[in-house]
Amino acid sequence: MKKIFYLLLIVPMIGMAQLKSIPKKITIPKPKITLPKVIPTTSGLTNPIDISAGLKEALNNGITKEVSKLTAVDGFLKNEAVKIIMPAELQKVESTLRKLGMGNLADQGITAMNRAAEDAVKEATPIFVSAIKNMNITDAKSILLGNENAATVYLQGTTNKDLYAKFSPVVQQSIGKVGADVIWSTLISKYNNIPFVTKVNPDITDYVTNKSMEGVFKMIAVEEKNIRTDLKSRTSPLLQSVFGLLDRK
Repeated sequence: MKKIFYLLLIVPMIGMAQLKSIPKKITIPKPKITLPKVIPTTSGLTNPIDISAGLKEALNNGITKEVSKLTAVDGFLKNEAVKIIMPAELQKVESTLRKLGMGNLADQGITAMNRAAEDAVKEATPIFVSAIKNMNITDAKSILLGNENAATVYLQGTTNKDLYAKFSPVVQQSIGKVGADVIWSTLISKYNNIPFVTKVNPDITDYVTNKSMEGVFKMIAVEEKNIRTDLKSRTSPLLQSVFGLLDRK
């Protein structure tokens, strides 16, 4: 009987001792969570409408800036990147005339071509604006993530035919307005009258039209590259937002 009594007394005491040995606060280690690396895309950072609007703003800015430069007096003539020189078939003409002391006539011919180009490019803006308005969201995404001249290539593809149709009559008219038709007629006539030379009669209107278009696209490509790579060229919050996507690529 005494043994049972002692047993009942000892068991609670042992239990109390075990409880005291358990730490008051149990620290459970937190699992380490590794988040997946986020790769920037056009989704989530800005919506498709913003991308389209940003590209349209960039193109409008670039066109306004570069077309203004090219349509100014000497916009072509004094810009070595786009200056129109004698066509290949007339370079021998130019060289021969200069050797014969008629370099001034050759200079007048070059000036006349560039004046005609400066006149023609004034017709470019409305055609470009129309192409930009018709740009869809898919075009915008492709252009944004494309090469550094992707927007320029897009404009070439969508405006080439219309630009030629607009430029050509202006060039022809301008050649007459600045007296280039007389200059060219005199230049070609003088050359063709030189003994033993191969007679030439190039289509100057076609040549100047194509060179005018080439010059416009070349300068727009320069502006596009600036906006893509130079932060200072992103002159609005929209441009900074849209083209900032390229900085995270």
